[in-house]
Amino acid sequence: MSKALIDFLESVVPTENIRQEEPMSGHTTFRVGGPAEVLVSVEKKGQLEKVIRYLNLTGWPYFLLGRGSNLLVGDAGYRGVVIRLAGEFSEVRVEGCRVTAGAAALLSQASRAAMEKALTGLEFASGIPGSMGGGVRMNAGAYGGEMSQIVESVQVMYKDGSILVLDRETMEFGYRSSVLKDRPYVVTEVCMKLREGSREEIAARMNDLAERRREKQPLEYASAGSTFKRPEGSFAGKLIMEAGLSGASVGGARVSEKHCGFVINDGTATAADIAALIGKVTDTVMERSGIRLEPEVIFLGDF
Repeated sequence: MSKALIDFLESVVPTENIRQEEPMSGHTTFRVGGPAEVLVSVEKKGQLEKVIRYLNLTGWPYFLLGRGSNLLVGDAGYRGVVIRLAGEFSEVRVEGCRVTAGAAALLSQASRAAMEKALTGLEFASGIPGSMGGGVRMNAGAYGGEMSQIVESVQVMYKDGSILVLDRETMEFGYRSSVLKDRPYVVTEVCMKLREGSREEIAARMNDLAERRREKQPLEYASAGSTFKRPEGSFAGKLIMEAGLSGASVGGARVSEKHCGFVINDGTATAADIAALIGKVTDTVMERSGIRLEPEVIFLGDF
């Protein structure tokens, strides 16, 4: 580990916000992953500006961590700096029909804030276990709704520390994608425009979606949610089931019998197990149907 890097980080954030060789298994919903060389929690935009600029100037590899709900970190870990946003990046405020949320705010947190003010349009995100930054980056969606329908603007930080504001058109939203996947931008804040509604009806809708998730998804196991993107004209879970892969396993990783679109950790899986099973499912479905499934999961580090 570079002493210069640690010295710099200690000059920007409190020492207790810096962890060396931090196991990533505690920071992902798969509950696996080796150590990050450095994990730093950044609580203010001024701190983030300094850290981002320094890392880009010195060439240190870095990764922005949200809630770790769509992330698979290799068993050998990540040789670089993992940045976790906190503090002011976790705030949510409501003004009129607009909800503005920091990148580290939970999608469920923003959904509840909207419901409390009788604003509708964000109910679909109430059960998505991700952050606002990750949600706009991948255009998260569920039950017919997605971020592209409600996002008005996204504030991002460029690699030189400057701030830009991207409108909905500039975001180039697509299915589980946005312009953020190909640009060196760090999301800092998201502004969403919702509609007035009935608080009771919004709450009922959120409760209904929560019940549907409990009935159909293996929420009792560690996972990254839906493992694969929906292929055009079909559904990943259906193709996986038809390929005879329900319950298929590699080590402690298993295709959920409750919902074949989920690869789960039974409590004993390694990242290598999960990666191998994802590969096995991809190859088998391709052989059986001619359709190549594309993982939603981000792979980080060494496996």
